Amino acid sequence: MRLLIAAIGRLKDGPERELAERYCKRAEQTGRRIGFRDVEVLEIRESRAQEASKRMIEESIVLANVIPERAAIVVLDERGENLDSAALAAQLGKWRDSGRPATAFIIGGDNAIAPALRDKTTLRVAFGAAT
Repeated sequence: MRLLIAAIGRLKDGPERELAERYCKRAEQTGRRIGFRDVEVLEIRESRAQEASKRMIEESIVLANVIPERAAIVVLDERGENLDSAALAAQLGKWRDSGRPATAFIIGGDNAIAPALRDKTTLRVAFGAAT
């Protein structure tokens, strides 16, 4: 199964980008042994629309277009479930074992994601109120 992280915004060069790249490399190396063939990170440019609602819709359209067919869709949402690492890993394993070709982790912009995309999600995950 392929893992995709699609996020609105781009990391600047520096310690955060280096850390993210290091974790992706570790995930790829460990993942191969347990059936996850690669980790892909897509950084999507923020919309330049003036209105927040239009920015949200434009960004959500781009996000929706990069999600692989039949993928499990995980959205980061402050109202989502607060899963521990073991529970998230177990869920990924279930999707892998059920034949899902990919899991797409979606990270919206400042204005969140459009309801139409949020309604298609398989799982909403919160990392606490700061999500």
